[in-house]
Amino acid sequence: MNKNLIAPCGMNCGICSGYLREKNKCSGCNAGPTLPSCQRCRLKLCDQRKGDFCDCQKLPCQRLKQLDKRYRDKYGMSMLENLEFIRKNGIDKFLKHEEKRWVSKKGVFCVHNKKYY
Repeated sequence: MNKNLIAPCGMNCGICSGYLREKNKCSGCNAGPTLPSCQRCRLKLCDQRKGDFCDCQKLPCQRLKQLDKRYRDKYGMSMLENLEFIRKNGIDKFLKHEEKRWVSKKGVFCVHNKKYY
């Protein structure tokens, strides 16, 4: 887990199936070649953001609310909780928290397909 794998929306790309898979691998939102869907992500391209993570006056905006709801319902995680944790505790503590949550002796647990890599 490293800072470059945390997307502006709060997603940990290190637990994403696009990042973990072998073929057509994504590098993560902030780390180089990304998937086409990530390249056109409006949250990533948002001109209201001033720092590395969503932090504008509209936080949470409608797009982020929709993304967060989908991830809460489908995958049991929250981008808004991630952003709040980062805001309160800093990125280093967040990375340690994520490692404890998603990494075990079996490998990295993928939030999308529920497999270890």
